[in-house]
Amino acid sequence: MQEKDLNTETTNGTTEMTDYNINADENAAGTTHLSEPVADDSAIEKVQAELAEQKDKYLRLMAEFDNFRRRTAKERLELIQTAGKDVIASLLDVLDDCDRAEKQLQASEDISQIKEGIQLVFNKLRTSLQAKGVKVMESINTDFDVEKHEAITEIPAPTEELKGKVLDEVQKGYYLNDKIIRFAKVVVGK
Repeated sequence: MQEKDLNTETTNGTTEMTDYNINADENAAGTTHLSEPVADDSAIEKVQAELAEQKDKYLRLMAEFDNFRRRTAKERLELIQTAGKDVIASLLDVLDDCDRAEKQLQASEDISQIKEGIQLVFNKLRTSLQAKGVKVMESINTDFDVEKHEAITEIPAPTEELKGKVLDEVQKGYYLNDKIIRFAKVVVGK
């Protein structure tokens, strides 16, 4: 097959038409590798060995990742199931005290002694929760804050300086390690 190169320029600046056979030119792109000798079998075997080694590394890495994923999912599930274990264990002491107080209620007629025993149980409960990071939110006579308070109702403020402030607390709010776990339900002055 022969093709014509219509724009071949000579050394004197004129253009002339020449015949050009692209299949016969040994310097044409893509033909240089044809004259090289075929690679020997040892190079091919070396490349195949490297490929097999990389494939083995890849499979091992994938297996290791899959094991890691399963292990972390199992650990996460166990953590979720036992997350409150410490708090529950500390409250079991309070429950034991409640049982003892109940026995004393049935056996004793002294009201002051019963009140004192119940107050000790309440204090122990508060102390146990505080040790776990639970803190009561102080709301009364503070400015109403929608980030911390949930307004139940508004009532007329008794004085001008109590407008927009929390007048009463229907349900206390609580923090756990400085993060709100329950909003305070409050009555606001208007």
